[in-house]
This record gives sequence, structure tokens and C-alpha cells, in this order.
Amino acid sequence: MRLHGIFSWNSGRRPLKREDYVVIRSERGLEIAQVLCELADGDLKQFPENITRGAIVRMMTNEDANEFNRIHFHETQEFHVCLECITRLGLQMHLVDIEHIFGGERIVIYYLADGRVDFRELVKVLATEFQTRIEMRQIGVRDEAKLLADYGDCGKECCCNTYLTEMPPVSMKMAKLQKATLDPSKISGRCGRLKCCLRYEFPVYEELLEKLPPIGTRVRHGGVPGRVVGYEILAQQVYVETEDRLHKLVPLMELEFYEKKNQPSKKNKGFSRDSHDSMTEPNR
Repeated sequence: MRLHGIFSWNSGRRPLKREDYVVIRSERGLEIAQVLCELADGDLKQFPENITRGAIVRMMTNEDANEFNRIHFHETQEFHVCLECITRLGLQMHLVDIEHIFGGERIVIYYLADGRVDFRELVKVLATEFQTRIEMRQIGVRDEAKLLADYGDCGKECCCNTYLTEMPPVSMKMAKLQKATLDPSKISGRCGRLKCCLRYEFPVYEELLEKLPPIGTRVRHGGVPGRVVGYEILAQQVYVETEDRLHKLVPLMELEFYEKKNQPSKKNKGFSRDSHDSMTEPNR
């Protein structure tokens, strides 16, 4: 799952550098890992309290590399054996991937299922077949993408497959506020859920939205009265509808307000945060 962890290393040994491969001991057993960077004192607060911890046992040797490649090669065969057992037992689950821990302590089986699955018989069969502990781990579709996805629509590697350690929920409200297309095929990632990148700029949009007047606010521009009917949030511009039903896009700083209380302010809570859902905007 490309998990991040904090691992100790005896500083008296050979110094480690970025991208070095090492053998670590984690709560799962001996594993192969890659060094990212040295941990500074102030970095600890950036990580969750339950982050994986352990120790670096040694630099990866040629023998370790050969053993890792051998295990990885046999994972394909183990996958097919597991798939055959699932089919034979008639279990309602979708096998996603198999991870054979480097030290041989266990084999982790990742699967998708709509509900609970009684896999006790499957575990017995696989434990006998592979002569090691079997760990079953049910995952979601976003975790499946983290395991198997490669590139997104942007042309870069999927965020979940590279640096994301947590995948917080993404809502349709975020897409609406950013005026992204609402075509599901264009705002969905490889997992079939809303793209994680919709969340990245959402706090900035919300902060900028606080500076804009509520929909329906009566304003003047150049002495001509009108009312606010829409926004260009990033540009801090407002669509104003005049009394003769004309629409024009006006910078926020050029607007005059009839009442001081209607002026935009960070403290202005007098309008619904969902008001942008119903706003109208002229065709561009």
C-alpha cells in the first residue's frame, strides 16, 4: 500500500540518503522500504499519531534484492491460487491484490466486497497451501486505485498512488463551488469516485467566497442600480443584473452597496454557504 512510516537508524552506521533501499522491521515483520528523508524535530506533528514505526535493520544487500524479486515473481502464482480458491468456495468477493511480506511472516490479501464475507475456510486452505499466516484485508474502491492505478487524466501519476497518506471524502459541493463540469465521467478519478484534486483548492475558494456579497444583494455600479446574481470567485468579480435585465461582470472593488451591512466581510454569515448552488450566470 506504499505506507509511510518513521524508522530509527543507528547514526554510527553508514549514513542513509534519499532513495536508498533498506530492510526494516515493522509490526508486520521484515519488509523492504525506501528512504525518503531524515526526520527533523518539527516534522513529527505533521504525521498522525498512529503512523507506522519501527527500526531499520540493514541496507538492502544483493541477496535481499534477489529474494525480494523471487517473492514478487511468485506473487502472481499465489494470486491465481487464491482466485481459484475463492471461485471454488463461491465467496462473494473480488480479489484485488496479494502482498507477500518480505520476511515471510504473512501474506496479505486485499479484496473488495459489498458486505461481510465468511472467509474462514479460505484462510485455512491458503494457510495450508502457502505455509504462512494469511491476513485478509477488505478495502474500498479508492484503496484499489491506490494499489493498481497508474496515471490520471492530468497525465501525472495518481495522487493516491504517490504521496497521499489519507484520502478524505470529496463532495459534489466542492465541484459546484469551483464551477467544475458536473459530468461524472470528467470529475471522477480512476476509482470511479470524485477526484481528490477537487479538495485541494476548496479552502481557498471558501475563503474568497467570504469576501463576496450574498446573491441578491442590491448594489450600484457607476451609479446604475442592480443586484448580485453570480460570482467569479478566483477573480473576485461579481455578475450584476441591472433593472433592464442586462448582465455585466464587475470587479468587487468597483461596487457600491446600499447598506453598509451588505458589504462583504469575513464576519458576514447572513447567507447560506450553499447559495452558489442556485446562482445564475450568463453564457460565456
